[in-house]
Amino acid sequence: MRTQRGRCRALWPVLAVVPVGAVVLAALPAPALAPVPAPPGTAARAFSVGRAVLSAGRAVPRPCYSALLRPGTAGVSVREVTSPATGVLRVRLAPRGGAPGDWDVAVFDKAGGALVDASSGPHSRELAEGTVVRGQRLVLQGCRYAGRAGTVSLRADVVPGQGSFAPTRRPAAAAARSVLPSGRSTYRQLYEYEYELKDLARTHPSLVTSVTLPYLTAEGREVSGVEIATDPVRKEDGKPVMLTLGLHHASEWPSGEIAMEWAYELTLGYRTDPRIRALVRRTRSVIVPVVNPDGFAVSRTAAPKGDFSRFDYEDKRKNCAVGGAPAQDRTGPCAANAAGRLRGVDLNRNYAGFWGGAGASPLWDDDHYRGPAPFSEPETRNVRSLVSARQVTDLVSLHTYGDLVVRPPGANDTQPPLDEPAYRALGDRLAAHNGYHSEPARELYEATGMTEDWSYWATGGFGLTLEIGPRTAHPPYADGVVAEYAGLAPAAGAGKGGNRAALLEMLADTADPAAHATVVGTAPRGYRLRLHKSFRTPTSPVRRADGSQGPPLEVADTLDSTLLAPGGGFAWSVNPSTRPYVAGRYGRDPEAPVQPPVVLGHPPVLPPVNTDYPTDPVADRVPFTVEGPPRADNGRMTVSVNWRSRSTEWDLYVLDAAGRTVGESIVGDTDSQQVVLFDPPPGRYTAVAVDFQQADPRVADPWKGRVDFRSPLPTVHGPTEAYTLTCEDPGGHRVGGRAVTVGRGQRVDVGDVCAGARAQGQGPGSGPERR
Repeated sequence: MRTQRGRCRALWPVLAVVPVGAVVLAALPAPALAPVPAPPGTAARAFSVGRAVLSAGRAVPRPCYSALLRPGTAGVSVREVTSPATGVLRVRLAPRGGAPGDWDVAVFDKAGGALVDASSGPHSRELAEGTVVRGQRLVLQGCRYAGRAGTVSLRADVVPGQGSFAPTRRPAAAAARSVLPSGRSTYRQLYEYEYELKDLARTHPSLVTSVTLPYLTAEGREVSGVEIATDPVRKEDGKPVMLTLGLHHASEWPSGEIAMEWAYELTLGYRTDPRIRALVRRTRSVIVPVVNPDGFAVSRTAAPKGDFSRFDYEDKRKNCAVGGAPAQDRTGPCAANAAGRLRGVDLNRNYAGFWGGAGASPLWDDDHYRGPAPFSEPETRNVRSLVSARQVTDLVSLHTYGDLVVRPPGANDTQPPLDEPAYRALGDRLAAHNGYHSEPARELYEATGMTEDWSYWATGGFGLTLEIGPRTAHPPYADGVVAEYAGLAPAAGAGKGGNRAALLEMLADTADPAAHATVVGTAPRGYRLRLHKSFRTPTSPVRRADGSQGPPLEVADTLDSTLLAPGGGFAWSVNPSTRPYVAGRYGRDPEAPVQPPVVLGHPPVLPPVNTDYPTDPVADRVPFTVEGPPRADNGRMTVSVNWRSRSTEWDLYVLDAAGRTVGESIVGDTDSQQVVLFDPPPGRYTAVAVDFQQADPRVADPWKGRVDFRSPLPTVHGPTEAYTLTCEDPGGHRVGGRAVTVGRGQRVDVGDVCAGARAQGQGPGSGPERR
C-alpha cells in the first residue's frame, strides 16, 4: 500500500537523483570452521569467524526447518557452534563447484530444539539469521534438497548487539486447516515461501516450473517464484501472461499470502475446476509472492513493538538497501542497525513511471524514499526484467490496505490514458468480486514511481493494484488472508467470491483476445520470432530535498520478447505496439466555462488539537458549492490549505453533501495540504480542517484555504508506434524481419516472415546477420 498517516503515519511531503564477536565453532562430523577476515563494508566490530564445507551423499526433498535431524541422516550435514556474544547470528550457504544443486539451511537451539531461522531458496544461496545470546549452543543444519551438487560452502558470523528478531521459536504446531487452497491458517515465514514455491514445481512438473529472477538483493538473497501453464518450461509459446506480485512492502504480509494461495489455486484447481483448467490452458501465470525478501524477513521475524518507531522493525516497509543513508547508518545487518527500519528504499516508488514527482520522497529516512534513481534497486530491476522479456498483458500488484482496486495514473498532472474506459471496466469487474472501491490511484492520494505506472505506460499491459483489507497492514490471518481470499465475513467481498474470484477475473481478461493484441502467421518449426522495441521516456520533473525541482530524467527501456515457432501457423498474444505513454490521453470537451476560485474562510478561534479524527469530530468546517452546467463545467477541483510553520500540522478532509469523505490529505512535516478531485459532481461540499498539531501552543498558526477549478481536458491522440518483428533460424541467424503495428483487440497476419526473407537470399549460408 501507499500508506498514509492515520494508517501508519508514513507519507511525508515530497520535497536528486541519478544519481561479532568471535564464534566458537565446534565441528561435529566435519572439521572445525576456520576464521576468515570480515567482508568489506561490514561494521568494524563485525568479524566473519569461520567457514566449512558441508557434504551429503544424496538429495532428499524435505523442509530443512521442520525438525532438528540426527547427524548422519540422509541428505543432511550439521555443524555445532557456540556463540561467545549476544548479537545477530548470520549463517550463509553458497554454491561450491560447477554442479547444479539446491541446499537449504536451518539454525536450531541445541538445548531446546527451537528454530532460530532458516533459508530455503531455489539453489544454494541461503541466508538465515536470528538473535543469539552469549554461550548459546546452536546447530547449523544443511539439507541437500535437489541436484547433483554434493557439497556446499557454509559461513557463520555474529554481529554483537541487539537484533530485532523475536526469540527462538519452535515450528508452529499444526492448526486446523482453513478453506484456502493450501489449507494454511498462519502467516508464512520467508523460508516457508521459498520451500513451498520450489516444492510446487517438484511435485507438479507438468504444470509448474520454478522462476529465479536475475538480480540478488542487497542481503544476497535470490528472488523466486513459479510459472504455471500446461507446458510450463516452454516459455516461448506465445500465450498471454498474467504476472502476480506480492510483498513489495515488507510489512504487508497478506499480499504475499494471497499470491501464494493463487499459485496453489491454479495448480490444484487445474484438476478439479473446469474454469481454472480452461484458463490455465490458454494462459501463462507468473507468480512472485515475495518481491522484497530482505525487508519481509526483517518484518516477519521482528519482535512486535506496535509503535511505528524507528526500531519497530515489524512495521518495516522498504528493502534493505544502504544507499542514500549517511555513513554511520550503513553498517550492520538490516535487522540491527542504527537507522532501524528506516534504512532502505520504498520499492513501489522506485519504478520509472513518473519517478521523482509528488507522493515520493528524496529523503533517505522517509518511508516513501524513492531511491537515488529509477530502477536503482535489484528488486524493481527484477520485475522490469520479467515484464520487458514477456508479453505481460495483465499484472496484479498486491498490497495492503484500503479495500481498493486502483489503476493508473498516480500523478495528478497525468491525464488518463486512452484506455481509461476499458481500464475502468476491468477494475470494476474485479471490485464486484472483492467488494472494494475501483478508482485511479491518485484518488487515494498522489504517488509516483509505482509498478503499474511504469509497466502500463511502457508496455500497454493492464496493471492493477489490490489494496487488501480495510484497516491494517497485517491483521489476524483469518481476517486479512482467509476471509479476503475466499470472500467470507468480515471481508468486503463476503458472498461475492473475494479476491479468489477477482484474480480469476483478471486471468479471464488475460485470456481474452479483445483485451490485448494478436500477431498471427507461419514459420518453420524451431525458428525463433522476436518482437523488439527500444524507447526513452521522461520521468516527472525531479523534486529535490530542498524543495526545488529539477528537469525530468530520461529512462531507456527495451522490450524484447520471443516466440519459438511450433511449425506451421502460430498465434502470439502481445501488447499493443503503441505504448500508452505516446498513444494519447482520454478526456472530454467542456460544456460550460470553468468555475471561479472559492476562498475558504476559517472561524476566528482555532479548534482544539485533535489527533483522533474522525472518532473525535472537532474541526473547522467550511461549506462550499461546486457548480454544474450550464453555469460551469469543472474537470478538476483542488482544495488546498496552508499555514506558516512546517512544525504545525493541519489535516484536510473533503466531504460531499451526504457527509461522506471523498478526499483527504494528512501528510506530516509540511506547510500545506491538498485534495484533488476530478470531474467533481455538482453540489455542496465541506472542507474539514483538523488541528492535528500546533508548532507553539502559545502562538496560533491558523490555516488559509481556497478551492480552485480547471476546465476538462479534451481527448488527444499521439503518434503510432511499431514493433520490429524478426525471424531467426535455429542457429541464431536472422533471416527476415518487418515492422508490425497492432492495437488492442486487433489481430494482424504477418504471413511467412521467415520464408519471405530466405527467398531474398538472406538464409543460412549467405552471410546472415547474427544477433
